[in-house]
This record gives sequence, structure tokens and C-alpha cells, in this order.
Amino acid sequence: MPRRNPRVHPCAPRTACATLGQRQNDRVRPIPTNAQPPNAPTKRPRKASGKPKVASFEPLKTERLTLRPLLPQDAEALHRLVNDWEVTRTLAEIPYPYPRSLADEWIASTAAELADGAAYHLAITGKEGRKETLVGVVGLRIDATRRTGQLGYWVGRAYWKHGVATEAARRLTSWGFANLPLDLIVAEVTEANDASCKVLRRVGFRETGSGVRSSLTTGDEHNVRVFEATRGDIFGHPEAPPAHAESPDAKPLLLVVACALVDVDGRVLLARRPEGKKMAGLWEFPGGKLNPGETPEAALIRELKEEIGIDVAAACLAPFAFASHAYEGFHLLMPLFICRRWKGTPTPRENQTLAWVRASKLTEYEMPPADKPLIPLLRDFL
Repeated sequence: MPRRNPRVHPCAPRTACATLGQRQNDRVRPIPTNAQPPNAPTKRPRKASGKPKVASFEPLKTERLTLRPLLPQDAEALHRLVNDWEVTRTLAEIPYPYPRSLADEWIASTAAELADGAAYHLAITGKEGRKETLVGVVGLRIDATRRTGQLGYWVGRAYWKHGVATEAARRLTSWGFANLPLDLIVAEVTEANDASCKVLRRVGFRETGSGVRSSLTTGDEHNVRVFEATRGDIFGHPEAPPAHAESPDAKPLLLVVACALVDVDGRVLLARRPEGKKMAGLWEFPGGKLNPGETPEAALIRELKEEIGIDVAAACLAPFAFASHAYEGFHLLMPLFICRRWKGTPTPRENQTLAWVRASKLTEYEMPPADKPLIPLLRDFL
């Protein structure tokens, strides 16, 4: 087959693959994801529709694998794995033969995209004895405007049928929803690639359609199957409490309580739900469910101590408003209190991320639907 010199797009996978080439024009502004202490100088948060600026990336671990940024010294192993017709024949965005020089160029481009938050191309590595071994690549390209990520991956032929693709794709998908401004992650698989379809279903993706795409690998058009996953598909949906109503059509009522902590600069504390929890990645007011027989004030004092390590007196909790929202399986009722005085420094104790946010900027942080109606009330009050 003649060697092609196309413009190759990294991890814009049309066949559930992380592709290997350069893409220069996907640049967007980042959003804040780090906490600011109450006494820190105020920083203006960037819009939540952007991507977080990443100066460094903490490798993602699974039971057997490590997902880390690609390094220049990975180029030789990467080229050896991907320059294999059995690997590339189902990958629409990778040329074959794959030039050795392109491996160097593409790895260099991934560092810039990672720092900019435009895409997250990661080496899949495992251990052979004490030696780290590159076994494939997994990637997530971000469309900030649509709040969508596009997942891609490929694994070297010697490592097929060992669950590597499933383990890596599941880890990156989970991390993406919990840490990036995403509502949807999509992937496309060539029609005959049943193994990749099974991988996506095991992760939690749903097949939603089909299409026709051009292939840089073969130069022909081919049919693809389209898969999608939402945050609820990956982490599950909020659970309904037990039903006690006499009517079988009545939804059970879930009572939770929340608090808008307001510092001396008029900023409000938000907490981002951590990876693994339902609605992971969304921002919310600290708080939680009421235990049987517990008052809203007592529940909030307990939750604030457990979640962020502060002590609050009931006299410092001022009832402000409430949210009433119908979820699919239950109805949520959530009183919101305001608190301006507490003891201690809010510190995340449940792996959540904290951020102090100006009232005028609260709408830039994606929240659960029940919290959103409270924002204009709080903004007008503050």
C-alpha cells in the first residue's frame, strides 16, 4: 500500500481508537477546578464551558495498568505496536504504514494538547516483572462547546484478549466525567469491530446510531456504529428512597439539606462530587441526607463536619430557600441554609474538590438540576 501523508487527527476516534497525528486548532480557555481558601486573593474563575489548564497530569491507576502522559522515549515502542496492519485496519484515523517520524511528532503534540486541556492522550502501560511496558494508547478529545468528549483507544496485538482496552477505557471515562466539564462521551467503532463494541458496552456505553466515515488507513469509506455514555450511565442515577405512600403512582420523597457557606468576601463555597459517586463531576452546596428523626439543622451540622471538617452552631444557620425537584424515581426536597460563621477551615474529607465562587459566577459551574433554581435567588441576595 502506498505511504500517505494525510493530516492525522489525534484521538478524534471514529472507530473507538486513539489516533496518532497532530491537530493544532482545538484550543479553548480553561476553567478553575482547584479550591481557593477563604483568605486567598480572589481569582476570577474561567467559564465552565472551557477546559482546565493542566500543568501536570497525575497518572491514573487501575488494578493492573497505569495511564500516563506519553513521553518522547515511548516513540519506538509506540511505532512498533501501531505499525501493524491487524491493529490499524479498524482504526480510521491512522495511516498505514505508520512512519516512524510521525510517532515522535505526535507524542510531542500530545504534551501541548494536554497542557491546554484540548485532549488527553495517555499511554497504557503495564508491568512485566519490574519493567514498565507500553501496551497501547487511550485518549479523550474535548469539544468544549458541546460539553462532549470523544473516546478512543487501541491496544497492541500481543495484549489483546486480556481486558486491557476495557480497563483503560473505563478508567479514563470515569475520570473524564468526574474532572472535566462533560455531559456526554461518544465513541465510534467500525461496523465489523465486534470486540470494541463489547468493550464499550462493558464500560457502560449505549449504541445509539450509525454512520459512514472516511478512512485514512484504507482510503475508503466505511460504516461505523455510534456509542454514547452519560454521567448516569457510568456512575448510576440517584437512588430513590423506600416508598411509603399508599398510592402506587406516588413518588417517594427524599429530604436532603444544603448550606451556602459565605466568606467575608461574599464568595460561596461549592463542592465538586468526586469520581465514583453518583453525579460525579457536578458542583453542589455542601450538605446531605437527613437521618431518621433528624432535624435539617442537626443534619447540616453533622454533614458539614463529616464533609469539610468545620463546626457550625445551629444559631448560625439561617433558612434561606428550598428546592423541589422531580427526578425519575423520586421527588427531592432540599432546604438551603446560609451560614457566615463557622469554626475551622473547610477542607475536603471525601475526595471532593472545593472552590470559593463569586455569586455572579455561580452559573458557570455545572450543578445538579435541583440546585440550579437556587442560584438566581442566592445571587440576588448576595
